[in-house]
Formats: sequence, C-alpha cells, structure tokens
Amino acid sequence: MDFASLLLLAGLGLAVWFWLHSLRILEIARYAGRQVCERAGVQFLDDTVASTKLALARDANGRRILRRTYRFEFSETGNSRREGEVIMLGGRVETVTMEPYQILE
Repeated sequence: MDFASLLLLAGLGLAVWFWLHSLRILEIARYAGRQVCERAGVQFLDDTVASTKLALARDANGRRILRRTYRFEFSETGNSRREGEVIMLGGRVETVTMEPYQILE
C-alpha cells in the first residue's frame, strides 16, 4: 500500500469517526431539549434538534474543543411554535435556552 492510499484511508476513517461522534452528540442534545421541555411543561415539537453552528472553543481546562449549537422548537399551547437552543461543548450540555412563552394554567 502506497502513502497516498494510506492517507486516503486515514482521512476516510477520520470522516466516519467524526460523523458517528456527531450523531452521538446530536442524540445528547435532543435528549437535553426534550428534558427541558418536559420540566417546563411544554411540548417538544418534531422530536428533533437541528444543527445550526459548529465552532472551536476552549473548555474549562483550556483545551480546544468543538462547540455545537442545535435549535429545537416547542409549543406551550399546541398552536404556536417557539424556538429553543442547546449548546454542546464537546460531549456535554453547556446551556439550554428557550424563547419566552406564556405559562398556561
């Protein structure tokens, strides 16, 4: 096997690893969005989150790590759609925010 083939194989392996790792992080973000909606007593719409941003950031130890931002939608009445955001720093949830909404009794 020549060097170019080895380099191509390593690049392909890295791409597959990144894709699988991203799917795992997506599932963690989806779970976080669903949990926040359940605690707030609102509907987590479409049972999904959508990736909106990917950037490098530093963690608490100063290491460079990927910060991924995901958007989700929720509804307090079933008739409206509001947006929320999950920010993941590496494999952990950094923050979850939700648009202001009316609390129904």
